[in-house]
Amino acid sequence: MTDTTPRLVLIDGSSYLYRAFHALPPLSNDAGEPTGALFGVVNMLRATLKEKPDYVSFVVDAPGKTFRDDLYADYKANRPPMPDELRAQVQPMCDIVEALGMPILRVPGVEADDVIGTLAQQAAARGIEVTISTSDKDFAQLVGPHVHLVNTMSGSRMDSEQAVVDKFGVRPDQIVDYLALMGDAVDNVPGVTKCGPKTAAKWLGEYGSLDGVIENAPGIKGKIGENLREALDRLPLNRTLVTIKTDVALDSTPTDLGLRAPDTDALRVLYARYGFKQALRELEGGDAAADAQASAEVAGMRNTAAGHARSSTAAPEAPDPALAAPGEYECVTEPAQLEAWRTKLEAAGAFAFDCETDSLDPMRARLVGLSFAVSAGSACYVPLAHDYPGAPAQLGMDVVLDALRPVLADAGTGKIGQHGKYDLHVLRRHGVDVQGYADDTMLESFVLNATATRHDMDSLAQRYLGYETIKYADVAGKGAKAIPFSQVALDDATRYAAEDADVTLRLHQVLGPRLAEVPALEQVYRDIEMPLVRVLERIEANGVMIDGDELRRQSADLGKRMLAAQQKATELAGRSFNLDSPKQLGALLFDELGLPALVKTPKGQPSTNEEALEAIADQHELPRVILEYRGLNKLRNTYTEKLPEMVNPGTGRVHTSYHQAGAATGRLASSEPNLQNIPIRTDDGRRIRTAFVAPPGRRIVACDYSQIELRIMAHLSGDEGLVQAFASGADIHKATAAEVFGKAIDAVEPNERRAAKAINFGLMYGMSAFGLAKQLGVSRGEAQDYIALYFGRYPGVRDFMDRTRAQAREQGYVETVFGRRLYLEHIGARNQGLRAGAERAAINAPMQGTAADIIKRAMIDIHGWLEGHAERALTVLQVHDELVFEVDEGFVETLLDEVTRRMCRAAELRVPLVVDSGVGMNWEEAH
Repeated sequence: MTDTTPRLVLIDGSSYLYRAFHALPPLSNDAGEPTGALFGVVNMLRATLKEKPDYVSFVVDAPGKTFRDDLYADYKANRPPMPDELRAQVQPMCDIVEALGMPILRVPGVEADDVIGTLAQQAAARGIEVTISTSDKDFAQLVGPHVHLVNTMSGSRMDSEQAVVDKFGVRPDQIVDYLALMGDAVDNVPGVTKCGPKTAAKWLGEYGSLDGVIENAPGIKGKIGENLREALDRLPLNRTLVTIKTDVALDSTPTDLGLRAPDTDALRVLYARYGFKQALRELEGGDAAADAQASAEVAGMRNTAAGHARSSTAAPEAPDPALAAPGEYECVTEPAQLEAWRTKLEAAGAFAFDCETDSLDPMRARLVGLSFAVSAGSACYVPLAHDYPGAPAQLGMDVVLDALRPVLADAGTGKIGQHGKYDLHVLRRHGVDVQGYADDTMLESFVLNATATRHDMDSLAQRYLGYETIKYADVAGKGAKAIPFSQVALDDATRYAAEDADVTLRLHQVLGPRLAEVPALEQVYRDIEMPLVRVLERIEANGVMIDGDELRRQSADLGKRMLAAQQKATELAGRSFNLDSPKQLGALLFDELGLPALVKTPKGQPSTNEEALEAIADQHELPRVILEYRGLNKLRNTYTEKLPEMVNPGTGRVHTSYHQAGAATGRLASSEPNLQNIPIRTDDGRRIRTAFVAPPGRRIVACDYSQIELRIMAHLSGDEGLVQAFASGADIHKATAAEVFGKAIDAVEPNERRAAKAINFGLMYGMSAFGLAKQLGVSRGEAQDYIALYFGRYPGVRDFMDRTRAQAREQGYVETVFGRRLYLEHIGARNQGLRAGAERAAINAPMQGTAADIIKRAMIDIHGWLEGHAERALTVLQVHDELVFEVDEGFVETLLDEVTRRMCRAAELRVPLVVDSGVGMNWEEAH
């Protein structure tokens, strides 16, 4: 194609309208009119116009039946009716398309796909280059020398036969047969049962076509062969239904579809009405980069923070579309190449880096290679330990690390990573102390919007760059056929590894500016999350000492008690059965014993989960025995048996991994092992903590914030009674009980304190009167009276809760004291259950999130102080609101004073922060 070749863009309007509706949150304008789908389509149209096509058409489905309905009465029969929120956006969409000057085509009796297919073939025959803008895979059957597909929302393209093969495993001329075999659940076209993409592609690769598959059906073995033979009669009809017609009689030809001059007056009114501020600025000529912005918004629009707001719908700035283009990567195996890249890194103000290793465990992983990127689209891979037969010679590890150590250790050169804590561990263990770790794209995404997407690189690249990354399985395989990265061929390894560094840099170039647009979020990122990376890396590397003998003793005891529970269960049942089989247990409880099935599975079957057993535990002894058995089994399998096996042979300690981008509220999580969930409400759970010990001459010190979320509630609500209760240092639950029950604090009875405690904590988690009644064992009316009394005594709490719900509905998010945001996807949902859940989260998130921010700030402060005392004390654990240290006996008092002071000053609230501390030979003694 030359610059003078005419171009036709055919827009699958129906596809994009539905795609945008389901992809974006339920946006609305100031008047409350839904705008989410409209917002997505308008941005797509602006990006299309930026390309200045010669001809263009916006094609939508006409109302009424099509010829496919006549062929197959159940065609699309299972499609739900169009949601009201979407239906309300159809006419505004058409109004904007008309005002933009784009021809709209609707042809009765056929689908939009058929109109597009006909125009595409006609145009291609005339030498016109055709771009079909769609997200519908069916159009892959049309791809050819002059017909290309582009998904404008994601930026992906299919512009050749090979691109279709790469995507689907079949050629464009086989797509119809491929679809016929698989069927289409959306259109209610039943395919061959259990025939997915891989099977369909395999059959077509072997037999060439659907006719070939049908002809060879008798010889295809197994259950899938039986399924194929059962479907033979309907496959020819399937093929007809999924074939896009290319011979529809149309009133318009491709060259009739020129753009008209836009109706700027109409656009001005429409953009203003629906709150499309960026589009309005573009229309008024106020943005010199408006064309680029239109494309960028499409690539990034699913991440718009304003997408969760009611009154603001403009998308944040997004990257230049060039950031979604493939990169050029170099494999560094010669000294001169290494020297050239060392020079580049030293000259760069910042660069992205990534490690390739042979293990996911950073405390055991062996370095296989390093990748670097200093500019978008340009990166290198330095292989160090690829050892497959015939592998090219590589630079020695010592040579490479010695050459790069100065720049990696230079704090003045910024380092950018994606989940870089892992890489910092690996390099430290290989003798390189990385300094200047300045940015982490996982954390940039997490702080920007914790709930918008997963925060792994593949997900971020797709969302923010419209870029499809090479997956690990693509180069190393998966399952039983997977090979270690050291066995991956250098060409493949370079494509994969260098892309990691390249995409990390590109993501930072997109996410960094977006964070900068919201100063409070950037401050959370800069002052809390990024400094915490180093803190967590240090805590993980410290590890914690485990008494394996103690755990083995506990495991033996748990095993004996499990056996006793099994025997008791057998006696109660009158026969033996498998306690670990939900099916056998369900038959016994509900069929034989006739107990009521009060809890159901999602499929409507009687459940035997913990909630279900608790619900009937007062009607028969067996459910309680099963619960006891399960509790013992969980402790044994999760902790007493597993923890000794997780001791690192090199350090003699257990090293958990902390996750910053896990819980949306900002709370840390841990894994391998998960030390956050050791139960402390039971003696057996607390006993496990006795196995977390200090070495000779040292002690375990535990420091725990006291009632921190209630204190944050007092701060956020400003309720005078609650603030005064904390300021006086009173037992907050007794003080609450005294207020609720109108008693002197000394006259409060234990059950009244218990009720007040349940209310205090229950309200933070959105507990209803029903839930409180169940917890306290009182009637629903009595529980409702308790809540009414509470709000009567603490009116500021009710005001805070009402204010927070209103803020969440208005903005789509709530904030912590420090400005961290939690977006609430379902806060405007029509489904009452979803909406109620979002409202509960809206109330709890500011407290839980602020608590998370406070302990993170304390950890950063404490870490800075401890760096000067590393030989005398280590932070070994963080669990919710608690920090655990291993300390020299003679340094305990100093540490207690410093840690307590720093934890208490981590936030300035209307009420004091209080820290409870303990000291012991093990964690349980100290807790």
